[in-house]
Amino acid sequence: MTLLEVRGLDAFYGDFQALFGLTIRVEAGETVALIGANGAGKSTFLKCLVGLLDEKRGEIRFAGQPIEREPAERISRLGLSLVPEGRLLFPSLTVEENLMMGALNQRPGSWTLSRVYDLFPVLGERRRQMPNSLSGGQQHMVAIGRALMSNPRLLLCDEISLGLAPVVVDQIYQSLAKIRSEGASIVLVEQDVKRASGAADRVYCLLKGRVTLEGPARRIGLDRLSRAYFGT
Repeated sequence: MTLLEVRGLDAFYGDFQALFGLTIRVEAGETVALIGANGAGKSTFLKCLVGLLDEKRGEIRFAGQPIEREPAERISRLGLSLVPEGRLLFPSLTVEENLMMGALNQRPGSWTLSRVYDLFPVLGERRRQMPNSLSGGQQHMVAIGRALMSNPRLLLCDEISLGLAPVVVDQIYQSLAKIRSEGASIVLVEQDVKRASGAADRVYCLLKGRVTLEGPARRIGLDRLSRAYFGT
């Protein structure tokens, strides 16, 4: 079953057009990687999905419902949740309070504080600490846990490996495999071509706001992905 279907999506920042006719789909239970260099339009695409960018046109359907004109609060309640680039944690709240912010949409589901702590035990140990006292990898775990607390059907992850040590990235990607095993679909936005394609069922490559390559991750070689990535 198709969970997310995007057709002919254009996006704008004033007079500047950032996306050009994007057509992308995500099947239920699937992990899709969206790769591209800085400025390719990856984060803009995610903002369009969750209702954070008004200047857009085209069709966005989630679980069969059109959502391109819905507010962010409504989209969250339908089951779309974003792990934003840079984490965007609340510095004045504790780890646990940050996690609880994800539950404000009151969407029913199996993700609770205890289950997030099972997934990331270090967060349970540090639940009373402030986010700025954590390592970068631990802050990413808080951001993922906060998104899970909204019990999403589709988890959108924007550059979650950026700036992290390889061993920490491995831990983060292992957690995503567990999240997927619970039934969630995942969109991974990454600059790391090898990492993203290794974790995904299908890959889309963006260049200057356009899809330059799409297909099953296991059938697209790194050479083809690199050419699409750089436009060569």
